[in-house]
This record gives sequence, C-alpha cells and structure tokens, in this order.
Amino acid sequence: MQRNRLHYFFLIILTIVIGLASRHFSNDLPEIINLGLGDALWALMMYWMIAFVFPAVSIRNLTALALSVCFLVEFSQLIQVDWLNTLRSNRFAALVLGQGFLWSDFLAYTIGVVSGMLIELNLMRRRVAA
Repeated sequence: MQRNRLHYFFLIILTIVIGLASRHFSNDLPEIINLGLGDALWALMMYWMIAFVFPAVSIRNLTALALSVCFLVEFSQLIQVDWLNTLRSNRFAALVLGQGFLWSDFLAYTIGVVSGMLIELNLMRRRVAA
C-alpha cells in the first residue's frame, strides 16, 4: 500500500489545529479529557508524520513504530542532564520532547496511535469499497 503524502500532510495539519483548539478550549472540557487529550493528539500526529515519511510501510509496522517513538520520547523525560533540560526550556522543544515523565501518558499515546490506525483502516476500507 502506498499512501498519498498530501493526504497525510493535511491530517498532520488538522491534528495540530485540533490540538491547539483543545488547549484554547481546555476550560470547557471535562478534566478527565484534558488530562490526556494533548498527549493522545501528539501521538496521533506522530502516527500521521511517520506515515508521511514512510508512505509504503504497513499499518502494523507504522503502529509499532509510532508507539515506539512516543514511548521512547516519554522515557527520555527520565533523563535529566543540563543540555537536555535547557533544550526542553524552549517552547517548541518542550512540545516535541515533553517535560515530565508520567506513566499515564503511555495510555494516552496508545489511544492516539490506535485511533490513527483505526482511522486509516476505515479510510482504506472506504477506498476499496468505492
């Protein structure tokens, strides 16, 4: 299966917009949703980005790769060295690398990546049926 990179580019942008909107309207959302929504959307964006970079990878491998990247980034937050903490103080780097390790983030990442996988499977079924 070869993915259309333009479609995945738009999915990346859409996910970023939804993520920014979720921050803007966070006071209007239930706290239980606010706890993991940003991390789930970040993981979903990571799924789309990997699909964009590797358009021929299977959904199974894409899911495994996206989860691996998300989990490695979370585990990297356990590393507290000066140069890395300085980098994390940059707003953009903090969005990419995170700032504090939380076990609950693994659930949010899994929800985000599995959501991407399910969306992609649904889109593929629709394409085949058309």
